[in-house]
Amino acid sequence: MSQPFDTDYALQKHNTFGLSSTAQFALTIDTPQQVVALANFAKQQGLPIHMIGTGSNLLLRPVIAGVVGIMAIKGRTLLGCDDQRHYVKANAGEEWPEFVAWTVAEGLWGLENLAGIPGTVGAAPVQNIGAYGVELADRLHALTAYDKKHGVTIALTRDQCRFSYRNSIFKQSDRYIVMDVTFALPKNWRPVVGYQGLKDQGLEDAKAVMERVLSIRQSKLPDWKTLGNAGSFFHNPVVSRKVAAAIPESPQHLQGDGRIKISAAWLIDACGLKGKTIGGACVYENHALIIVNKGHATYDDVSSLAESVRRAVAARFGVSLVQEPLTF
Repeated sequence: MSQPFDTDYALQKHNTFGLSSTAQFALTIDTPQQVVALANFAKQQGLPIHMIGTGSNLLLRPVIAGVVGIMAIKGRTLLGCDDQRHYVKANAGEEWPEFVAWTVAEGLWGLENLAGIPGTVGAAPVQNIGAYGVELADRLHALTAYDKKHGVTIALTRDQCRFSYRNSIFKQSDRYIVMDVTFALPKNWRPVVGYQGLKDQGLEDAKAVMERVLSIRQSKLPDWKTLGNAGSFFHNPVVSRKVAAAIPESPQHLQGDGRIKISAAWLIDACGLKGKTIGGACVYENHALIIVNKGHATYDDVSSLAESVRRAVAARFGVSLVQEPLTF
């Protein structure tokens, strides 16, 4: 091997759930050239590639038969601007919370609603992360990715990424490895404060919005460093008006296509599932959308608990919940 691939590599410290998992092969990627080496090695071995950043949105099986790339390419810079936008580029291994804080401190506003979301810049487009009225797709200008199918590095525009609610071309296929992302941040900035907790708070600059977002997140969500979790475990379901009308007491948000997004946390809570436990996995008592590792959870514990939650919500409300973390 021309690169120092690790074998039987322990991933427990590389996923925020803290689940025990071992990769057949693994490589920490510090340069773009190592992305190419990773892809070539996996092709030679006839094995799939699984990319990990900080492991914040993953549910890992005990054994991963494949090649795991741990993205760690650092770097961020202001590329320039035009009459309307600042263009900011960050490499895929940059940690997302630190990157957002840096943009706000530099007066490059527009990402503050996404503050505090665990993960890396490279993982953010995969899930089209979003919070408090802003999605990544609202701010992404373009990105660079390695195309494993053709063995070349390419640029993709926002439209080519095929973003939708918590979805993208990168989630639909494992063809691409994101290497860097360029954001277009508005010069004529206006705060996005329509969501509960941000309304009527007198938030007039991005720093104030970011600090409020971080405060809300801290009050609602457990710190994965002390209580393992992968953040929101289910998507908020988007349903027809007919389905939503049958659940009038649930929080609801009208979508552009006329359908209604309802709160998955509310549905789970209404089923009385807070605190439900299987093995070491538990529905978090303070937020029904979070499944936590009480210290000894296994992949099977988490999967079984998630399936139990899905069945209960479907039986009571006729709504299907979709898992948010990726499973390797």
